[in-house]
Amino acid sequence: MKSTGIVRRIDNLGRVVLPMELRRVMKLEVKDPIEIFVDGESIVLRAYRPGCEFCPATSNLIDFEGRKVCMDCIEKMASKAKGDELK
Repeated sequence: MKSTGIVRRIDNLGRVVLPMELRRVMKLEVKDPIEIFVDGESIVLRAYRPGCEFCPATSNLIDFEGRKVCMDCIEKMASKAKGDELK
């Protein structure tokens, strides 16, 4: 993990402001979702990029009835469905 040298205080409502320079570099816009993780003693913020419902893939996603599914999983499901039809 790389230090940015930026220090911010938590306000009385528990909020932390991310500096504009950091938001610009990370391509974060107003109201973009952020994921929060805990790693030992660290709190990690990551831009939320929704992925496939079945695997960790975040690219080649198709929207199917409000859910994102990657092409690899679609191909696997189609192959399994074809195999099941033959039985």
